[in-house]
This record gives sequence, C-alpha cells and structure tokens, in this order.
Amino acid sequence: MTHDHDLVLRPTEAQKAAALAPPPGRTGGDLVVETLRGLGATTVFGLPGQHALALFDAVGRSDLRLVGLRTENNAGFAADAYGRITGEAVPLLLSTGPGALMALPALAEAAAASAPVLAISSQVPVAGLGGGRRGHLHELRDQSASFRDVVKSVHTVRTPSQIPSVIAEAWESALTAPHGPVFVEIPEDVLRAETIVPQVTGVDAAPHELAPRPELTALAAHWLENATRPVIIAGGGVVRSDAVGKLKQLAERLNAPVVTTFGGKGAFPWTHPLSLQSWLEDRHMTDFLEDADVLLVVGSGLGELSSNYHTFFPTGRVVQIDADLGKLESNHAGLGIHADARLALQALLETVAEREDAGAPERVRAVLADIAARLATQDLALEQELLGSIRTALPARSPSFWDMTILSYWAWSAFDPKHPNTMHSAQGAGGLGYAFPAALGACVAEPDTPVLAVSGDGGAMYSVADLATAKQHDLDVTWLIVDDGGYGILREYGCEAGTQLAGPDFVALALSFGVPAATTTPESLTADLKKALATPGPSVVVLPAKLRMFAPTHL
Repeated sequence: MTHDHDLVLRPTEAQKAAALAPPPGRTGGDLVVETLRGLGATTVFGLPGQHALALFDAVGRSDLRLVGLRTENNAGFAADAYGRITGEAVPLLLSTGPGALMALPALAEAAAASAPVLAISSQVPVAGLGGGRRGHLHELRDQSASFRDVVKSVHTVRTPSQIPSVIAEAWESALTAPHGPVFVEIPEDVLRAETIVPQVTGVDAAPHELAPRPELTALAAHWLENATRPVIIAGGGVVRSDAVGKLKQLAERLNAPVVTTFGGKGAFPWTHPLSLQSWLEDRHMTDFLEDADVLLVVGSGLGELSSNYHTFFPTGRVVQIDADLGKLESNHAGLGIHADARLALQALLETVAEREDAGAPERVRAVLADIAARLATQDLALEQELLGSIRTALPARSPSFWDMTILSYWAWSAFDPKHPNTMHSAQGAGGLGYAFPAALGACVAEPDTPVLAVSGDGGAMYSVADLATAKQHDLDVTWLIVDDGGYGILREYGCEAGTQLAGPDFVALALSFGVPAATTTPESLTADLKKALATPGPSVVVLPAKLRMFAPTHL
C-alpha cells in the first residue's frame, strides 16, 4: 500500500541551490532595504546623491515610503520629529561628503533631544577607506570622524555580508536608552555591487533595558518619604520612556510639587494642584527648588536652561535618575541612579510610602503667583495673549514644533502642552530652522492630525524650500511665521550687528508654491489659525509683530 506522503517528490540539490540563490540584480542597496523592512521600518527620509543611488534605487523597488526634503539638514529634522512622535528608529538616507555633512546640525539636535535617528550614508569606494587620498568625488579624510562626537555610535560596512548585522547593531544602539542618533556608512561599490547574500529574514535588534540598582532606589525612597519639602524636576526622559503616568502617581503619593524642564513639557499635567509648570527661567522658581530638602531629578541633566543658566545651587539632597551616564552628577553631586526613567519610577513606586503634606498645593500656588506678579510689572500682555491664542486654536492632541524665536522662548516657560509628547522645540542644540521640517516629519508620523510649526522670519528662511515638500506630499501642516524683520531674540540680547534682515513677502512666497497663505493680526490670530488648522493640506499664517522677552533673573 502506498500513502500520499510517499508520493511527495524531494527537491534535488540543484533545486535547493536555486531556491537559496538571490534573484538576479539584487545589490547591497537591496540588502539595506531588506534589513530595514525586517526591523520594522516603513518610512525613510533623505536626499539622493551620486554615491547613494543604488540605495535609493532599492528603496524605489520596495514598499518603503520615501519622503525627500530639499536639504539634508531639513530631512534630518523631519526624521528627528518622526522619531520623537513614534518612538521608533527612523532611517535618514544620505550621500557621501557634503550631503552627509549637511545633516550634522540636525543630528546634533537629535542627540540633544535623544531622538532615535538612523543615519545611513554612502561612502567612497572601499579602496578609498582608511585615509588614502585617491581623489574620489566627495572624499573626506575620515568621514565617520565628523560624526563620532555628535551621534551616539558610528558603524562602518566594508562588505555586503556585513550590512544586515551592522544595521541591526546600529538600530539597537539608537533605541537603547538613552535613545539617540547613530551613523552608518556604506561604500558606494558595496551598495552598487550585485550580491550573492540571500534575502534578509529574521533580523532582530531588541534594545536593552536599563534597570536601576535596587539599593539606590531603596535609599532614594527612604529620603523621599521622610522629606519635609520634596520637589521633583521632570525632564524629557520621562516623556521618552512613557513614564508620565508613573511620575504622576509618585508625585501624588509623596505630595511633591513637580516642575517640568523645557524638554520635558507635558511630563506632568499643567493644571494639577502640584504643578509648578515650566517656569525654570525665574528666580522665584530657582529659590523654591533650592529650598527643597530632597530634590528628585528624573530624565534631566540639569543643564544650562534647566538650572536658570547655572544659577541654581541645591541646598538639600539630590537624587538624579538618568539613562545617560555622562549626565549623572555632572552639574550637582547627589545620588546618581543610572536607569531608564520608567523602570526607576516603577522601582520607587514599589518601595516608597505615602507622605502627607496638605500644604504643598498652597506652596505651589504661592510661587506661581510670585512669578505672575513679576511678569505683570513688565508690560508683556501681547506676548502672553499670543500664546493664549495659539493654545485656543490648536487641538489638544495636535503636535506643535517651535523654532528658536522669541515666541518659542516664551512657550518653553508659559505654554500648556495639554498632553505629553505634543510640544517639541530645538532647545536641545539650539539650531535655527527646526520647526517647519520637523512638523513635516510629524505630519508623516500622524497623517490624520493637523500639526503646527512656529518660526521667526529669520529661522523661516532656513526652511522655505520645503514648502515644496509640504505641497508635494499634501502634508497637513500650518506654519505660523512671526515676522519682526530679523533675529529678534538676538536683538533682545542687545546685539544689533547682523540681526536686521531683509526678507521676502512670505504670503506671496507661499502662494508661489501653491500653498494657501494669509497675514494675521494679534486680534485675529485665533480665528486665522483655527481656519488654517481645519483646512487639509499645508498653509502659512504670517504675523507681523515685534515681541519682547520677560526680564531675565539669572544676570
């Protein structure tokens, strides 16, 4: 008797070999794309160049979505925002030399903000690696050296078979706390050459979890539950690690007031009775923080802006939780806990006892009232009204992106983000031109949500070319340009040289791209923004206004 399974024909060795052989025409570029798809990437940003054509051709043969901006730096800002919004590693594709170098400011911002950008650049052919001066187009003595002190890690591919492993290693690096940008370079001939490497399958690059040491969290919990005046400073690490809920639970258990850094906007509810909001650039807040007998700093390095320009000197115990080992106790001695914010807060919640303090909300109200009284003496109603108008017009869950301009400096301290991970700015590295291209990246990440960008006229000139990108991809972005005829924030610092700028008619310029645009006034700003945000596709709103900053308290 014969059984059906006895009739199955076994493949011959030739058939097995044929099944394993890659399709003809596959290149190193295809290996890159297959690896990215295997890791879960769906979208890439970038700009093609001669050495990277094999990579871009491979993207064109795939189902990856390519969003090409008009400069590499803007593509980097867009990738940064996509990574911030999604929490995913996002590929940024670059070409050799000038193309790659053009992305350095954006990668510096991604590094400062811990955005997981995976920059993949072409490189001169393999024979030109190692410093030999062969005169290749775009040749640098050591391209990776230009990136090493900016990004989290640098990775070089020398053969096609290394591509999947190197990209997986870089992906893991970008997503392991602290998140950050990484740089991969692949020689042009490796990208171009036909490969015998089989199709990439089963690639894995799970990030490592960074758990706190239990003896450290036990001591921190003991200090906090026995404190008289505990205060919490919440930084961007709280938002990035999805620890907002745990922070609120801990603050309420301890009855501890919470102030958020500018990078940590949204880490704690703005109107909560324990919320000190974000008024870090104010001496009243500095004094309040210095008076804490136990200060818990979570996900912040207490850098220049978070310390009121290094005029903050704590008098009590400091507990600092940060995933970046280099930031621990770099500014203030204390109990440094090297850990992901979410895991550390969870450990504290499992250990710390409830602490009664009926007076904490009143102390919060008092310091906020002192700050409001100081501002009330400075004739700054216009600036505060503009922020209120933007907040009224912007849907609560819509992301906003702020350039280095006076209104943004106000927003760091005074803007209610409503929800975590919805307000982003370039205050990490401080480069101009961030807001608009970053907003485009957010539009790609959340296509059904209107996004707002806020720029000054000086910063806007860095990004106007990408009005074409917004139109080409029909991205739902509203760009508010506050036009004061120059670098207004630098004039606030007392500098006149080089800060007066001749600019275009931004409305006419936007219309030339086919983007709807209008001029607004402080009185009509809310209505005009609401209309623009409710209209699908890109739009520009121009506000001619000269604004002022509140008086500094750190001088």
